[in-house]
Amino acid sequence: MIPLFDSTILILIPGLILAMYAQFKVQSTFSRYLQVRAYAGMTGAQVARRLLEDAGIYDVSVELTGGHLSDHYDPRKKALRLSPEVYNGVSLASLGVAAHETGHAMQHHQGYLPLNIRASFVPLAQFGSTLAFPLFLIGLLLRTEWMIYAGIWAFTAVVLFQLVTLPVEFNASRRALASLQAGGYISPVEAGGAKKVLDAAALTYVAAALMGILQLLRLLVLAGVFGRRDD
Repeated sequence: MIPLFDSTILILIPGLILAMYAQFKVQSTFSRYLQVRAYAGMTGAQVARRLLEDAGIYDVSVELTGGHLSDHYDPRKKALRLSPEVYNGVSLASLGVAAHETGHAMQHHQGYLPLNIRASFVPLAQFGSTLAFPLFLIGLLLRTEWMIYAGIWAFTAVVLFQLVTLPVEFNASRRALASLQAGGYISPVEAGGAKKVLDAAALTYVAAALMGILQLLRLLVLAGVFGRRDD
């Protein structure tokens, strides 16, 4: 029998708790500051365009995309895509998220090394997220050692991607807060609220990285790397 739900599941509990807390924190913080109008009275889209211009970036488009908290920067298309609440919003939450995604565009424009490293991991991470568990589980079922370790190595690529994502996200948030303050888009009093929005979003990446590390540890335990387990 493939031990999907045995005692090793306990290894994941800290990660699950942090992941649930992170989701609660980002949703509650975003909702709270979505109700706080920024004194500048500009929408997230307007601020994003201004910040790009302030940074000397003129080849990145600012586009409206669907979904809730679906905001992202697409380096391939050089497009900054903002959800309706951020694109049209004039709140501290809207400006904070828009500035964060603009921070990624700044990183791309400047050739920020951790961003380039993360981009190089994308194919491996996609491969790992798709095939790691099938390889591992089939290897356990057939007692085929090479498949077990192929699954572990594939998932290791996913974890490395999650780890290198952390400095990229933290740096984008620092750029966001500094740019908003330097450009006068938020007041010194509002900076605290914007930082709370950015910190809450960053926590979700920390939770994902921790969950990945713990899942990798569980795979290693199931594979018997730390000693044979009793059937």
